[in-house]
Amino acid sequence: MKKTSLAILASVSLAASVMAVEIGQPAPDFTGTDIYGKTVHLSDYKGKIVVLESYNSDCPFCHNHYASGAMEELQKDLAAKGVVWLIVNSVNPHNSSYRTPDQARAEWTDLKINATDWIDDSSGKIGHLYNMRTTPDMYVIGKDGVLDYQGAIDDRRVPYGDPRTAKNYVHAAVDELIAGKPVTITQTKPYGCGVHYGGW
Repeated sequence: MKKTSLAILASVSLAASVMAVEIGQPAPDFTGTDIYGKTVHLSDYKGKIVVLESYNSDCPFCHNHYASGAMEELQKDLAAKGVVWLIVNSVNPHNSSYRTPDQARAEWTDLKINATDWIDDSSGKIGHLYNMRTTPDMYVIGKDGVLDYQGAIDDRRVPYGDPRTAKNYVHAAVDELIAGKPVTITQTKPYGCGVHYGGW
């Protein structure tokens, strides 16, 4: 096969990956394995609001949200409203930020994480499917399975200070969905560290 043909195929493949998720369209289903070895399907949570969080606690932006306790409080608050929160860790196993299942379970306990589940996406399959670019990069899926929000968790865009003082886009989107209203802000530019994918 000629190099030009390969380049075209690569471009088409990349475009398909980037276009895999779109606001107002059904969120693509996925299957992953959590840090306890349990199989998780997005479709398991049909009829519930689902939040996806691209995660790497070694990233200063992500770390600040957890070190301040803001992320854990948000997870707990939304869980009380029946929201499912799935952490997606797409760090490849050759990166120093990769967590083995044992390390991930310890981190879950140490940080007092209140998410529903932590999915080990070290293959990058889910991250690429959703075009997760940063840690954090947030997604809110409505009860109807449609993607209603994607982007930054809030409007602060700095790795220090108290995130509770910011406008939290995820909280706002979930509150609007629970109230039966359309989401006002459906997409923002995510901020944070780049996701440490493997060689794709």
